[in-house]
Amino acid sequence: MSQPRDDRQKDLFRPALEQIVNMGHPLVRLGQQIDWAFLERRLGEVYRSHDGHPPLPIRLVAGLLILKHMHSLSDEQLCARWVENPYFQQFCGEEVFQHEAPFDRSSLTRWRQRLGEERLAALLQESLRVAHATGALATKDLERVVVDTTVQPKAIAHPTDARLTHKAIIKLVAFAKAHGIVLRQSYLRVAKRAAIMVGRYTHAHQFKRANRELRFLRKRLGRLIRDIGRKVASDDRLTEHFAPLRSLAVRVQFQHHRQRGQKLYALHAPEVECIGKGKARTPYEFGCKVSVAVPVTQPKGGLFVLHTKALHGNPFDGHTLAAAITDIEKNTGIEVKRAHVDKGYRGHNHPHKHRVWITGQVRRTTATLKREMKRRAAVEPIIGHMKAEHRMDRNYLKGRNGDRINAVMAAVGFNFHLLLRWLQSFLCAWIQALLGHPLFLQSVAN
Repeated sequence: MSQPRDDRQKDLFRPALEQIVNMGHPLVRLGQQIDWAFLERRLGEVYRSHDGHPPLPIRLVAGLLILKHMHSLSDEQLCARWVENPYFQQFCGEEVFQHEAPFDRSSLTRWRQRLGEERLAALLQESLRVAHATGALATKDLERVVVDTTVQPKAIAHPTDARLTHKAIIKLVAFAKAHGIVLRQSYLRVAKRAAIMVGRYTHAHQFKRANRELRFLRKRLGRLIRDIGRKVASDDRLTEHFAPLRSLAVRVQFQHHRQRGQKLYALHAPEVECIGKGKARTPYEFGCKVSVAVPVTQPKGGLFVLHTKALHGNPFDGHTLAAAITDIEKNTGIEVKRAHVDKGYRGHNHPHKHRVWITGQVRRTTATLKREMKRRAAVEPIIGHMKAEHRMDRNYLKGRNGDRINAVMAAVGFNFHLLLRWLQSFLCAWIQALLGHPLFLQSVAN
């Protein structure tokens, strides 16, 4: 694929977007503040000079990714909204109104996979730069931060042994049918009934009967694994193709709820982990841990997210602090002088111990530090907004790379949403100041 190029230009027979949209609209002004050349350099690193059709313009793709998480839209909704909304098109760099989208829904998937977390972090860096340039974020706000962790749930059903075993049987039968393998028996009908009865017996607290039906399911799953294994043994290509599915099915067959170590909670997302954060409403969440950092001060434009990163393996919070501080300094270019954390970070690995303040710490505290420590909990509503309004509450992207990308883009969407609100309030304040000016009032009186 060749280098991306942006050859969009005005059309003589179609109206220019500048004549349709209000150039004072906050989204238009936000597009004027963003350094698109910087994004083109960073996001364009994945391409090399080569023959072939040029890909979509970088500004179009970057704008689509920002709009998607700013307004919490699915890929399909974003495509439909982009065609309807001239402000979306102007933000993405179009010169004239487009009646058809020049991209497909699957284009966004390919771009996410191509760019990855490292390059998409440039969007987070640019949001912080724009916030600093417009006065929404000051340098002093970047020196004192709050770091916390949360769980990014994956889009999976609540895992139960019966559901996973039944799903594994369905996938094995589908694999056999797709490759022309004649099974001795599929067990689909009896497996469905057994899975239903497990739920009914468990609800009635008849656990012996429920376990009997669960053993029935596991025995049929083992028979299918052995049956398919015998019939693909003579074909090396089929054996290699069957190996990943067989590995997952064997894990489902032999795992039990009391075993220690990593379990399988979803066949389509084996990377999912069970994390308990001590919540009364949700004792266990299924996804991955995410580190989040915001300023401990009160910036004019709001609490911008300075750092977010998905952490696989359910690491101890204290062991993630040093990497989080390093990433904050990379995103902002400012050295962190104080970091406030909760008691889950006791025993952290940050090299400068005196710069980290843990909730409830009494020694060496001053009045200023006590005020900042009271604001440590300000990160909690920010996490809530990222989950409820910017697609971090249920991650639909595939694999561990999808976890990392979704965490970064949720922070990007939140920051640009704050910038949009900041520019809108700034415009309202300017209009109010203009209306209250003596010369304006005198002209109205005359």
